[in-house]
This record gives sequence, C-alpha cells and structure tokens, in this order.
Amino acid sequence: MGIRIIKAGMLTTVQDLGRTGYQAQGFNVAGVMDVRSFKIANLLVDNPENEPVLEFTLIGPTLEFTADTIIAITGGNFNPTINGVPAAMYTAIYMHKGDVLKFGSAETGSRGYVSFSSYLKVPNVMGSRCTNMKSSIGGFKGRKLRNEDYISFRIKRRYLPFFLSRHLEPDNFDHDHITLRVVMGPQDSAFTRDGIDTFLNSEYTITNEFDRMGCRLDGPFITSKNGSDIISDGICFGSIQVPSHGKPIILLADRQTTGGYAKIATVCSVDIPKLVQSKTDTKVHFKAITVQEAQHLLLAEESEMSAMRAAIHKPCKEVLECRLTAKRVRSLFE
Repeated sequence: MGIRIIKAGMLTTVQDLGRTGYQAQGFNVAGVMDVRSFKIANLLVDNPENEPVLEFTLIGPTLEFTADTIIAITGGNFNPTINGVPAAMYTAIYMHKGDVLKFGSAETGSRGYVSFSSYLKVPNVMGSRCTNMKSSIGGFKGRKLRNEDYISFRIKRRYLPFFLSRHLEPDNFDHDHITLRVVMGPQDSAFTRDGIDTFLNSEYTITNEFDRMGCRLDGPFITSKNGSDIISDGICFGSIQVPSHGKPIILLADRQTTGGYAKIATVCSVDIPKLVQSKTDTKVHFKAITVQEAQHLLLAEESEMSAMRAAIHKPCKEVLECRLTAKRVRSLFE
C-alpha cells in the first residue's frame, strides 16, 4: 500500500513542522514552508496536526496510488487532475487503487501540499519525519523524491466521518504585491534612522534567488551605522538579514542555524505563507508591528483553524439526506 512517484516534479519532499531542538548541534529545522496550508491539508483528512505531507514547488509530481486512501490538496493551484479529470482542492478526496494524481505547473502560488489519511511510512529521526536535504536525514532517504520512488503507507484508513462536509474555501495566492508585517529587531539598532525608514517605506522585489533556505530581495540600499557584521547568533523562521550589500534576505525553512549579519526584523509567522507562495518579481512592502500584535494575529489564526475544524465536523445537507434515505430503505425491510 502506498504511492509510486511516476514523475517527481521540480522539488518534492516529505515535510512536517520541522526538527526542533537540535540547532545547537548544527541541524537546521527544515519542515514545511507554508505552515497554514500544511495544517489545513491535515485538518481536512482528520490527521494529527504534525503528520508529514508531500510538499512540491513550482512543478508538481505525478503519483500512482497502489491502495485506497483519502487525500487533500492545499496551497497553490497546480491544476491537479485524477485520471485526467480536474480534481478539487481544499477538499477530502477518496483515491482508489490505480488512480493517478497529476499536477502541472503552479498557476497561482508556488508550493502545493498533499496529505494522506493512511500516513506516509517514513522514519522518525530525532522527533521529526521531515526531509533535511543538507544533512541527508529524514523524509524519504533524506532527499527530494525521484521518478520511480515508492513510499508505503503506515496504516489502512479509508473512512472519515462527515466526509461530504470536508471542504474549505481555498486560500488566494494570486497576487503580485504583498505586505509583510514584521517585528523589528533583534539588531535593528545596527542601522541608521534613514536605513530603518528605507526598510519600512520602500518597495522591494523578490529575485530569482529564492529557495527553501531564503529569499533575496532587490531594492533600495539599507544603511547601517558601522557595517552589518555581528557575532554569529541564532536565526528563526522569517529572520531578515541585511548583509553589507544593503539588501534584505528573508531566511526560511532550510535556513542555517546561526548567522553573522545583523537582523533588522522578523516576519510575523502568519504572514510567511504569503511570502513563500509568491513568485519572482512579486513586490514586497514591510510594516512594523509589536510583539503583542503578532501574538494576537497568531491567536486569531488558531481561532480560525478551530472554526474550520468545527465546520467540517458538522453534517452537511447531503449527508443528512443520505442518512434519511438509508433510514427509509431500512424501514421497508423491518
């Protein structure tokens, strides 16, 4: 039971929320780029929140199923098809043995996600099943997927309650301008007042130097007081470094564990999906907020997730009609 990778796409890996607690030993966190899409994919198939999924970038994979299971597709729109027929996104889909799920190029967004109700059978390494390609650990053989790879399922799980209610509105990633809310620091004091003003009031552009490690922006020069070199310290998801060339670099899932450039700000976690689902040449503006405001945004998103979970656990009209019909049929034979 499992999936055969007919075509692997540009960059398809097994990911979860990342391998935390080992940065001091030199292991970067890795994990999914778009945490929101990842969580929604698992929510739709009633998986544990941190169950690994397939993440793919720009060009999606083609998968053949060798057993029945249930999946959900989230993230950018890669025009998925099942046996040549368009497939719904942000919806629980029953897949039969022999079905072929095919993705094209990203029409909107940059990254897509597929969750599986039968759980992908990949090893748990240091508390995570995510792929760390730099260290060649976790995921499927510690690397991106290749044509003809085969990943087994861990369990048989082919039933979900309230199946017809498992549908949510897709997130919209069709944008060419984004505003990223940021918490200033921890080294914003290394920059001049004009440098801070430039950072917060200028337009930057996403360059083609954009991968799982980070996103380099092009735009106005950010002036520092005495250079931007610092004693290396820890880096978090969304840290914005400004090296000597004065252009911001936003560090992402496969970021290094420490860095020696001053970090002018950190992107609010709820806004990172907007960035990682953007394409080259997208325009970026920054807006400063407080730590408390960032925390309130995160709490609001968690409340939204709870509302989504409640919505898909309510019987929809079609389910109720099916149950009434079944009850009538049974009554004929009683």
